[in-house]
Amino acid sequence: MRNMSKFCFLCITLLLVLFGFSFGQSFAQSYPNKTITIITPFPAGGSTDSISRAIANQLTKQLGQSVIVDNRPGAGGLIGSDMVAKAAPDGYTILMTSSSIHSISAALNKKAPFDYDKDFTPIIHVASATHILLVTKQIPVTSLKELISFAKANPSTLNYSSAGTGTIMHLTGEAFKAATGIQMQHIPYKGSSLSMPDLISGKIHVIFDNIVSGLPHVKDGKLTILAVASKKRSPLIPDVPTLIEIGAPYGLGNFTSEVIWGIDGPKNLPPDIVNKLNVEINKALKSKEVTQEFSNFGADAGGGSPKTFENLMLSDRAQWAKIIKEQNIVAD
Repeated sequence: MRNMSKFCFLCITLLLVLFGFSFGQSFAQSYPNKTITIITPFPAGGSTDSISRAIANQLTKQLGQSVIVDNRPGAGGLIGSDMVAKAAPDGYTILMTSSSIHSISAALNKKAPFDYDKDFTPIIHVASATHILLVTKQIPVTSLKELISFAKANPSTLNYSSAGTGTIMHLTGEAFKAATGIQMQHIPYKGSSLSMPDLISGKIHVIFDNIVSGLPHVKDGKLTILAVASKKRSPLIPDVPTLIEIGAPYGLGNFTSEVIWGIDGPKNLPPDIVNKLNVEINKALKSKEVTQEFSNFGADAGGGSPKTFENLMLSDRAQWAKIIKEQNIVAD
């Protein structure tokens, strides 16, 4: 009798396992069967928004289901990120994250409403882009040398904007100040796009914006570009020098700064769904439409496995954590 009970228990367990496997397969095969929302934790019109919409448009074509972008800015990206951290792990609510959130804020913000490492499922690295040093045309500055000379001749007169306290733009600005010995006041916004009108009008003087959202304003003649913060010149603006090239006399001989974007899901996202999204987004990143759009605004397409993306973000976090410690930067 005891053996019979043990046999029945094993049969029931096997049936449950097979049922679960069958259910998981069925769920994965039917996914997606409704709209997928990419939460973008910064305002419309900014770089993260542009990257998100390029991916959403291509995925809509590939999947035969609508993929939409929902902008949820605020708190340096924490508001939108928290929505995804608390979302159902079904693949229908995912996050376009960035260095500002999962590298810098993770190293800086000890009071986030979620755990950066435990409350998200890495899916894929989407893109990377260098930062560019821009200044308003309302100050008499057209070169790095002139900017530093002007700042030193007018101490504490200049200010610079960022997408929020603790974002990559903020830390880049602080690292720039420390390297050059100049003083600038930090003015945080909810997103870089929201600071552009003030930068153009002269209320804001300097910004380290990424090339995706900053370059269009240079091409329109509204802002002056002084340098790019990459190791090599950008093919989009080959005449603009890098900070490494021209910055050695000012302590910028090794100065680089780039932003990384990627897709995360909530924790416990089923592996089949992670794989489905990873495969489709890898495919989207190789499409002519996305490749051309990224190229137009200076972003380099990413790709690869979820593990590759996870390791990339951890390495990026270590880099910014070092700067946070050296400059004694604390979250508000």
